[in-house]
Amino acid sequence: MTKTPATQVAPLEVAQWPSVLDGVSADMNGAPINVHKLMAHSPHLLRAWWDFRNYSVSGGSLGARLGELVILRVGVHLGAWYEWGSHVDRAQRIGMSTDSIFQTLNARPNLDMPDNLILAAVDELMQDHKINAQTRAALEQHFSTAQLMDLIAIQGMYVILGGFINTWDLTLDEAVAKRIETVTNRANFECAASEFRLAIHDV
Repeated sequence: MTKTPATQVAPLEVAQWPSVLDGVSADMNGAPINVHKLMAHSPHLLRAWWDFRNYSVSGGSLGARLGELVILRVGVHLGAWYEWGSHVDRAQRIGMSTDSIFQTLNARPNLDMPDNLILAAVDELMQDHKINAQTRAALEQHFSTAQLMDLIAIQGMYVILGGFINTWDLTLDEAVAKRIETVTNRANFECAASEFRLAIHDV
C-alpha cells in the first residue's frame, strides 16, 4: 500500500492575510513572525488567540523574566527548536543571563529557589498535567494564586504553539537565528533537549 505524504504547510505571507487579521498585523508592525504566519491558515483561530498570546508572552502577573523561564522550559520538554530559539532571543533582550537561560536545559537546575520552583511546576504540568500539592505549597510561599494560574496558562499556551511548530517543522525566523547564532543552534539544542528528556525521568 502506497502512503500519501503529509502536506507541508508554509507560513502565509501577510499579503495573503484576510482583513480579520489586520489587528494582528498592526500589532506586529506589519512583520509577524513565522509562527503567526503559520497560524494565519486558520485566521479566526489566530484572531481569537491573539489577546491570550499578548498576555502570555508578557509573562502576565509573573512578569517577563519568570514568564520566559516557563516558556523556555516548555520548549525544552517539547524539543521545539523554534520555540526555544525565539525565546532565547527574547530572554536575552530583556536582560536574562546566558547561564539562567541555559539552566532551563538542566533537569536539576541551579537557580534561586523561586526560579527552581517555577521550573519544577512546569515539569509537573508537562508530566502529570497538574502542579502537585507539595510543589504548590512551596510555590505559595512566593507567588499568589493569580500568578500560579498564569504559570499554568502560559505553559498551556506554549504547548499549543509547540504542537504547531513540531507538526510542521517550522523554520526559525532568519533575523532571530542570526541574533542567537553565537549562543545556540538547532543541533546543539536538540541534543541537549534529548538528554534532558531522558534525565528528567530520573529526577
